[in-house]
Amino acid sequence: MTALVTLGEAMAVVAATQPGPLASGASLRLAFAGAEATVAIGVSRLGHRASWTGRVGADSSGTMILDGLRGEAVDVTRARVDDTAPTGLMLRERRTSDHTRVTYYRRGLAGARLAPEDIDAELVSHARVLHITGITPALGDAPRAAVRRAVELARAAGVTVSLDLNHRALLWSRQEASAELTELATLADIVFAGPDEAALVVPEAEPAAMARALLRLGPREAVLKLGARGALAAAGDEVTVQGIVPVTLVDPIGAGDAFVAGYLAGLLDGAPVPGRLRLAATCGAFAVSAPGDWEGLPRRDELDLLDGEDVAR
Repeated sequence: MTALVTLGEAMAVVAATQPGPLASGASLRLAFAGAEATVAIGVSRLGHRASWTGRVGADSSGTMILDGLRGEAVDVTRARVDDTAPTGLMLRERRTSDHTRVTYYRRGLAGARLAPEDIDAELVSHARVLHITGITPALGDAPRAAVRRAVELARAAGVTVSLDLNHRALLWSRQEASAELTELATLADIVFAGPDEAALVVPEAEPAAMARALLRLGPREAVLKLGARGALAAAGDEVTVQGIVPVTLVDPIGAGDAFVAGYLAGLLDGAPVPGRLRLAATCGAFAVSAPGDWEGLPRRDELDLLDGEDVAR
């Protein structure tokens, strides 16, 4: 059984390694990124089988993405190489030491062509968790239909549906996002959101009240990611609060997806909500301690490294 099934867009990333404008001779790093792919890698590194479904182009970027996921033991047998469109691209410019500017090239490209026929009914129906994000339905009608198809299959089979609202304002209007994400939240078992994202779905302004309001839509768990203030989770009548795990910040990109990966890995472990939150915070801390979206994600035997104890071997 595949523990986690996820689907979405993955893109090549060209990222500046030093502050300053992108210019001839700038130091750059080539990698790949995608919210759902990051979650799959994080869950896989923590010892659970994970699968990613998506489309990449028949190009070197697509090969890099699939090889990278295979190297992280993520199942990509349901991924599709689309020879009619290239792989998407993300440019990250460290314009100053404190400000990163991101440019996306994705519209009409391979990742945005995900369609319902790409969804493997047997794979989804035999998973323990289906994880989706609000990015995929924002990419267009076909990706939106693919998400709905996956959710329909998961719910029919009793598979836990995890939704990270993950709002991208450049992809659709606030009104469109609110309507679609509200509908998806009613179909999910677990919802993750930042406060600004949760505000698209519920009217409350205080995080604990937001989480409780999300529960009233139908999920059994609502998790608020609060950045430097930590996180909280509402389940039933209980609200559990988790602080951050202190580390030296190197790169904040990918922290939210790492957090989700840790929480879902804890769920797959059978841990209670407090244990899931602790693992989620630990994964987020590892992620921001290294450059890249997913490169710093921890493996199971590394989880105690942030406790400050040296390990003798």
